[in-house]
Amino acid sequence: MEEVKRLIDEIRKGEIKPIYFLMGEEAYYIDRIAEYISKNVLSEEEKGFNQMVLYGKEVTVDDIVSNAKRFPMMSERQVIIVKEAQHLSRTIEQLASYAENPQPSTVLVICYKYKKLDKRKKLHKLLKAPNGHVFESKKLYENQVSEWIRKILKTKGYPISYKASILLVEFLGTDLSRINNELDKLSVVLPQNTEITPEIIEKHIGISKDYNNFELKKAIGEKDILKATKIITYFAQNPKDNPFVVTISLLHTFFTQLLQYHGLNDHSARNVASALRINPYFVDEFQTAARNYSMKKSSKVVSYLRELDMKGKGVGAYNISQADLLKELLVKIM
Repeated sequence: MEEVKRLIDEIRKGEIKPIYFLMGEEAYYIDRIAEYISKNVLSEEEKGFNQMVLYGKEVTVDDIVSNAKRFPMMSERQVIIVKEAQHLSRTIEQLASYAENPQPSTVLVICYKYKKLDKRKKLHKLLKAPNGHVFESKKLYENQVSEWIRKILKTKGYPISYKASILLVEFLGTDLSRINNELDKLSVVLPQNTEITPEIIEKHIGISKDYNNFELKKAIGEKDILKATKIITYFAQNPKDNPFVVTISLLHTFFTQLLQYHGLNDHSARNVASALRINPYFVDEFQTAARNYSMKKSSKVVSYLRELDMKGKGVGAYNISQADLLKELLVKIM
């Protein structure tokens, strides 16, 4: 992410702001920036007296301000990192009085995950340069995550096949911190320059390259009943690794997008990818599914999936096994 790189470059050059307010839905970048500041602004000798971590659950805004106003000991600066600051959302605007005149020798880092400041209010306005820097960490769309994986692995010295990156997204979702943890595990066991393939992912992360939601979605789109049956049988035998709620959610998204596809006038690959917010890699999959499922049929499938989702949560049904739900899913869809 370019903004993260620019921010870290500024800190590396010594262009350090008194306040960094890190907010937004994607925790990964908030953690990376806070970690960089924690490791690099002070020397190891300075950290003992001049670096502290506070937690939003345990402190008040007044506590933060009180610590921020004190002077460093035998150091040019002190660093205060407030983690889980989202727990202070009801009182966070009280920080405005400090933001108006921050202590120049303090670097205050506020980690405000999963929430955002109201840009209309005073605090957000006061946190602009030179007093501070507001960084908003936005959640990546699913179609952007596979490219993010490729870039992260490139920095670690590993190429990855496209199918392998898609497999990771299908299994791990869009939580970048979770994905990065798995990539770190791979970098420990694999020599650099090893291409990461579905086979490697299956071996080291435990995601089956043949029996996963990605392959199930594809089989259903192609109306390949034999392949789809084999996959749901595997899911039924391994329910913990293949939660029904994840399968239903993914298929619901797929058929909702298929309805959108049917509504498009321009079915060119470029327009489909843009309109559905999918990677161009998947356009063929939608073109095939559209031939097998009309708009009317796709709409019915979306309704079936909603019913099955409710059954899976115990609404209108009692003690139905995942195996039976999966069988009903195939019968109704295909």
